[in-house]
Amino acid sequence: MRSSVLPVAPTRGRLRPLGLDEVRITGGFWARRRQINATATLDHCRDWMERVGWIGNFRAVAEGRVHRDRRGREFADSDVYKLLEAMAWEAGHGADGGLDALLGALTDVVAPAQEPDGYLNTAFGRPGQQPRYSDLEWGHELYCFGHLIQAGVAQTRARGEGELAKIALRAADHVCTAFGPGGIERVCGHPEIETALVELARATGEQRYLDQAALFIGRRGRHTLAETEFGRAYHQDDQPVREASVLRGHAVRALYLACGAVDVAVETADDDLLAAVVRQWEATVARRTHLTGGMGSHHRDESFGDDFVLPPDRAYSETCAAVASVMLGWRLLLATGEPRFADLAERTLFNVVATSPSEDGRAFFYANTLHRRRRGSMPSADAESPRAASGLRAPWFAVSCCPTNVARTLAVLPAYLATADDDGVQLHQYADAEIATSLTAGRAVALRVHTDYPSGAGVTVRIDRSPPHPWTLSLRVPEWTRGATAWLTGPDGARRAVAPGTAALTRLFRPGDRIRLDLPMAPRWIGPDPRIDSLRGTAAVQRGPLVYCAESVDLPDGHEVDVVRVNPSTQPEDGPDGTVVAAGELAPPPDGQADDAWPYRPLDRAAPAPAAERTGIVLVPYHSWANRGPSTMRVWLPTTATTQPPEPPEPPAPPEPPAPPGTRP
Repeated sequence: MRSSVLPVAPTRGRLRPLGLDEVRITGGFWARRRQINATATLDHCRDWMERVGWIGNFRAVAEGRVHRDRRGREFADSDVYKLLEAMAWEAGHGADGGLDALLGALTDVVAPAQEPDGYLNTAFGRPGQQPRYSDLEWGHELYCFGHLIQAGVAQTRARGEGELAKIALRAADHVCTAFGPGGIERVCGHPEIETALVELARATGEQRYLDQAALFIGRRGRHTLAETEFGRAYHQDDQPVREASVLRGHAVRALYLACGAVDVAVETADDDLLAAVVRQWEATVARRTHLTGGMGSHHRDESFGDDFVLPPDRAYSETCAAVASVMLGWRLLLATGEPRFADLAERTLFNVVATSPSEDGRAFFYANTLHRRRRGSMPSADAESPRAASGLRAPWFAVSCCPTNVARTLAVLPAYLATADDDGVQLHQYADAEIATSLTAGRAVALRVHTDYPSGAGVTVRIDRSPPHPWTLSLRVPEWTRGATAWLTGPDGARRAVAPGTAALTRLFRPGDRIRLDLPMAPRWIGPDPRIDSLRGTAAVQRGPLVYCAESVDLPDGHEVDVVRVNPSTQPEDGPDGTVVAAGELAPPPDGQADDAWPYRPLDRAAPAPAAERTGIVLVPYHSWANRGPSTMRVWLPTTATTQPPEPPEPPAPPEPPAPPGTRP
């Protein structure tokens, strides 16, 4: 029997997702972060939402005082719903049974605020408040409904139908009545409802929810929203989804809309709509995406910039946009089976999603800059912070969409690791894991993955259970690797080189068989596209899926990262404790240096460069920066040479390892 414990459950597509009861992360990089999420982040988010009054808003509705006492932004309800969703998925993992009680208690706070017709929002619709749907551009009512519905779907799939699921169904029925044929023929300024309605249709089998989602997708770009200071593209209301060539406007809105469009396309067999989203994804990845996988370069409107406008020091790269990018990549992977979508998801997970939370899971980045010029100061532990102003992670923001988005993403992360089809199992993301599922005709498969990824190069898959028929095990070979090899360990396994893409092995597997994938991870220089003006003359370092950065805490006292210059003609090398060391130099600190009367001069009268100190530059994984106190940081480092960084040499094939104990000859 196939799993129903799925965050995304398409009824068709190239690949079938595996549920949270089929995949379990057992150790390593992501297990640590998931454990912190379950034991610290969920409580942290709930405590803060009680402190700032967002949960109390629902009590204020029930007690008739919301017009006077409501606190938070118009979309604050949505973060309560995202917390409920994260709690439901965590409970579905068989986590601490106390989560069910907390989930029930919070649901009991929300339930009395729902109106008899299903409407539920603490910011609109009551005496002393704006009328319902009077501000579709900015009000976020349908956006909040979307997150409520997703929380209800999570409870249904993870724990069985409960009160939260019933609240979500009533809300969805209200939306279909209010915005269906003959109703309000407009859309929400912030997409989200679309993908939620599709997932509800999948969970319930009710066609009207899918039809309503398709209506919303079809209305987008028809100018049903008023023009705003940021233009129609900000809300993706400038042109229909099918006609757009690239993702534009507010990054989170654009990516959520694309997710909903893929969901509708898959469920309605609309290949043209799916192709339109793929086309937009391709153009966005090629021209509007940061090295980390982050998306969005405008602080003013949290939006994509024009093509190749990717300034590192002004990178907005919102954490929620990274979450939405992973959601979109997963849907496109399921629909097409193409590993390139998992490649970007991996980059984004390791370099943006993993960067946002602090090591203790109680502080977060909202925006993820690639260049921090000033050290900044420690955010207050007791007050909300501006969403992008701090150089350090903050415990909470006046707009705190990102902490709850990270929480729900880490709660469902095992579901992003693997898929199945009629022929076998596919591994897309690598972590210590146990996987057990059934192929066609009830053919049971169970396997274990062991790896120290992303620090180590090896992935070993052990077959624990296999049907008495051949099947195919497929492993993604990341686009960043060169010289990868794969083989069945033991005397009958021949090592073979595998190119980026997919390494597939079809055979009659037996319990105890081990398959090995080696992914050489030597650090390498990365150069920017020359059309990115802000990055000319710089280079960055990547090792495996991890992007690295220089941080001032690793420099001599009195130096900030802007004095660093690197030499890309010399390959960087692995250093101690997960660091990388690159050849470079430190220019003299500028402290006390007098300003020129005019900072520009003819090149034939350029001042001689001051003497620099040659040294090894210590680089750390970008996701770890700002965990050691205030610092300056940069990913793209000015170079001492004008040439592009060379390609590293092809790594030699590793020696044939001995067969592990117990391996069948």
